[in-house]
Amino acid sequence: MWRRSASFILDKQQSDTVPPQRNPPHTLTLPSPPPLSMADTLQNPNPQNNISAYYQTRAAHHAVVTSDWLAQAQAAIGHDLDDAPETTVATVAGKPFSVIDEFNSWRKQPELAEAVAAIRALAAVIRNCQATTMMELEIELKKASDSLKLWDTTSISLTAGCDLFMRYVTRTSALEYEDFNSAKSRLIERAEKFGEISYKARRIIAMLSQDFIFDGCTILVHGFSRVVLEVLKTAAQSKKLFRVFCTEGRPDRTGLRLSNELAKLDVPVKLLIDSAVAYTMDEVDMVFVGADGVVESGGIINMMGTFQIALVAHNMNKPVYVAAESYKFARLYPLDQKDMVPALRPIDFGVPIPSKVEVETSARDYTPPQYLTLLFTDLGVLTPSVVSDELIQLYL
Repeated sequence: MWRRSASFILDKQQSDTVPPQRNPPHTLTLPSPPPLSMADTLQNPNPQNNISAYYQTRAAHHAVVTSDWLAQAQAAIGHDLDDAPETTVATVAGKPFSVIDEFNSWRKQPELAEAVAAIRALAAVIRNCQATTMMELEIELKKASDSLKLWDTTSISLTAGCDLFMRYVTRTSALEYEDFNSAKSRLIERAEKFGEISYKARRIIAMLSQDFIFDGCTILVHGFSRVVLEVLKTAAQSKKLFRVFCTEGRPDRTGLRLSNELAKLDVPVKLLIDSAVAYTMDEVDMVFVGADGVVESGGIINMMGTFQIALVAHNMNKPVYVAAESYKFARLYPLDQKDMVPALRPIDFGVPIPSKVEVETSARDYTPPQYLTLLFTDLGVLTPSVVSDELIQLYL
């Protein structure tokens, strides 16, 4: 459903791609690639497209999520995740290797972004690869990347992170080296470097944003964003005096977690119900939000409610700042709110809902670039109009 750029379409014509699946079956089947020398366990904890795996991860990491919420999420999935089918292709050095297992082991760290976990897993693929030629290595790396993207087809940062990794790592030419082992060592070096750059991105963004946070300001934040938390944490450690308004972030109440973290830092914080944004906007000096993805237009895709907050802020002449790592830059071009792959989450209203009542379960919305002021990224402080140029540089 995404409108993609011409450059993306050309890339797809030049390489094998996995056909999109609107409703993935219980067993994910990839197109038959050439024989591989590496195991690839395709365990998708989201075999039905009823709930995004991204929000399953948030539920696992956010202590504020209630047991009822988790029970409803499990019911939406339809069966035990441990029963997911497992496909083993081969072994590496006598030991089974699975890029999904490697990814999940990194993903268990709450402070590690999903895209960074994927980058770490792909680096492990290169280290454990038993290929003897560059072509075989690239085939195995491509298949591992496709497997990770299929793990959650609704995750923009996961897909963008895998694509950027492939571009960055394989940009070097094997012809520069006399033998395959030297070329492979160079690939491992580039993979590790890319992983370190991605891991440090949050800290870089926090440092770049400090000049925009002044003493006595009031900042409105929406939901829970680890990079926004790092921005506010750095400002608090710099002894800046400011207060924060946190939206509740229904239905998973991620704003509660952010307010708890800020309270630990002794930052004055006020918790708002989501519908009180316009009511309190006249007290706000700036809005800070994170992003699930930054698209080619310079707009962002983020937690549901971001668009309406940006609309209110724009109407009242309040700046809207976005904090997002460069691995969330995606070559996507949504034209409206419905022009994106749905990421669903369960909704609990606390009372029974009649079966004839339709409930909107979309988890995110699209905020056009004209309602955003600046984007703080590890590439620098960007205006929305510069995003397309940065994407071209990233994917060249």
